[in-house]
Amino acid sequence: MTNPMRPSRETPGLPTPPKGWPIGSYGTYAEAQRAVDFLSDENFTVQDVTIVGVDLMQVERVIGRLTWGKVIGGGLVSGAWLGFFFGCLVALVFAGSPIAPILVGIVGGMVFGVISATIPYAATRGQRDFASTMQLVAGRYDVLCDPKSAERARDMLTRLTF
Repeated sequence: MTNPMRPSRETPGLPTPPKGWPIGSYGTYAEAQRAVDFLSDENFTVQDVTIVGVDLMQVERVIGRLTWGKVIGGGLVSGAWLGFFFGCLVALVFAGSPIAPILVGIVGGMVFGVISATIPYAATRGQRDFASTMQLVAGRYDVLCDPKSAERARDMLTRLTF
């Protein structure tokens, strides 16, 4: 018998809607995770449980203004780290002093970093002068359970306090 909570083998990798009975609904993912953790602590078969994000939203949080100085500085720093890494790799097989390949790697990485940071920024032509992070969040998080054990799970969750 196949588990109705898991995708079947007939459609490997294809997205399938979750199945099960709702046993709880929470405002944050942390609360839903805590509910499942509580069930786990109570020796409930958590393989029958699924957390489902409902009312999905893409949220872009602005973290600061971008300027040419910040773009160039970020390119220098990230390029220096990348160059240092490659310089260390070359220094492992280089017969002479390890300092030379590391320094060349850092300088080359800085040049590459500045170029790879400034070209995309210049291409925006001031239309996107801010840095941000993207997240996919849900309006609520439902916890679903296999029907064969949903009532027991719901009863167990009544003992959980937040």
